[in-house]
Amino acid sequence: MIPCSDRIIRNAPGPFDAEVVLDYESRLLRRKRLACAGGDFMVDLAEVTSLEDGDAFALSDGRIVVVRAAAEPVLVVRGPLTRLAWHIGNRHTPCRIEADRLIIRQDHVLEAMLRRLGAEISHQNLPFRPEGGAYGHGRTFGHDHGHAHDHHHHHA
Repeated sequence: MIPCSDRIIRNAPGPFDAEVVLDYESRLLRRKRLACAGGDFMVDLAEVTSLEDGDAFALSDGRIVVVRAAAEPVLVVRGPLTRLAWHIGNRHTPCRIEADRLIIRQDHVLEAMLRRLGAEISHQNLPFRPEGGAYGHGRTFGHDHGHAHDHHHHHA
């Protein structure tokens, strides 16, 4: 029988029995079969969960499998960071904010916009670990701005 995990250990201290390498999209999951050097295992969490590099799965057979963020294509953005970060955030785009650079997933439309705004951009392969935001652990989940335009009133 394949081992199962229904529990995440946040920022797990180790030691670890194995590791599973997942990209940004794959680190958002609830129920999925994963493979690692120690063999396949099933994840069956109570709710959709965002995993960070260093979190771990506690498996039913007693093993601990750590999550590692996979390197993936990103844009490393330099320039007027405050202005560039505002434009990235205004599009609800996940972003890693560092002192001297911003990191977003590769997107040719955003890249063109940022270049027009004065950004210097390099293409790299790095683990993508964006800021988590206020609405979810490790994710900036969408939210409603309340832009209802249905006005139920009459003019005299």
